[in-house]
Amino acid sequence: PPQIKEKKEELISLDEDHLDLKQETDTLMEIPTNEEDENSEADLNNQQSFAVTDSQDEEKPFKCKECGSSFSQMSSLKKHTRIHTGKKPFFCKECDKSFNQTFHLNRHMRTHTGEKPFLCKECDSRFSCRSHLNRHMRTHTGEKPFTCKECEKSFSKKSNLKIHMRTHTGEKPFTCKECDTNFSDSYNLKIHTRTHTGEKPFSCKECDQTFSKKSNLKIHMRTHTGEKPFTCKECDQSFSHISTLKTHMRTHTGEKPFSCKECEKSFSKKSNLKIHMRTHTGEKPFFCTECAKRFSHLSHLKTHMITHTGEKPFPCNKCDASFSRIPILKTHVKTHTGER
Repeated sequence: PPQIKEKKEELISLDEDHLDLKQETDTLMEIPTNEEDENSEADLNNQQSFAVTDSQDEEKPFKCKECGSSFSQMSSLKKHTRIHTGKKPFFCKECDKSFNQTFHLNRHMRTHTGEKPFLCKECDSRFSCRSHLNRHMRTHTGEKPFTCKECEKSFSKKSNLKIHMRTHTGEKPFTCKECDTNFSDSYNLKIHTRTHTGEKPFSCKECDQTFSKKSNLKIHMRTHTGEKPFTCKECDQSFSHISTLKTHMRTHTGEKPFSCKECEKSFSKKSNLKIHMRTHTGEKPFFCTECAKRFSHLSHLKTHMITHTGEKPFPCNKCDASFSRIPILKTHVKTHTGER
């Protein structure tokens, strides 16, 4: 009869809304896979079941023998029972996956057909699941409904809050199989893995350089565009990297956070400390290919190479003389100024 049909459609619609909510809260960083959707079904049905038991049993005469949940229709009880039996009678004809509800199968089929029936009214982006559309809408509204109880940060996705919480707990559940390094999220593990595989999937369209991270490509592109988005508030100098700006700020603050453990010297840049440490270790990693002399600084090697090439890159602006080293040029300039 039409009434029963309408009730069934209403139930399916209710299932869809509940499922989309569950997908929204359980989504991890990227769009969920079908496998993740399947794993969330049991938890979803359990939640729905417990909600049902709060109502009067007189209105819901069909009771589950396993957990005591009650339902108004036998068909709903049958669907629910599958979470206990693990039965998945609905099979995908395209692959080997099976599902415990027709709705889940229908949603899965969109991964094969490419169908995206949910449309964003703001930017015309399309999505295969309503939950993906709901999550996307927050990029337009700026809504961040998930708040950290430890600090004041808020997030648009519950999964991002879950990942953020690990900064407080110190949890790092994702482990590299190659070197046992642990990470707080799967994305950073994926990026790290490329240090072992050598994979660099992000290519510069201007030159031949490739990068393991998209953010590194973005930074590299500034060498082509000349963009310097980070500006010093003290002297208006601009920089292409925020790290370079941070280092520059120490010229104003006088901060020298990198200290030598061997002596009392400290430095504003970690690289300068590294170079300084060679005075203690005696390390000379830079060697001349012409005579095998070794140097602790790259700049010293470059200066030395001039003795082999005969190059004189430092010209006098008073006459036509040129010199191989700046100190020799400075001495020469005094012959013009009369300075001793």
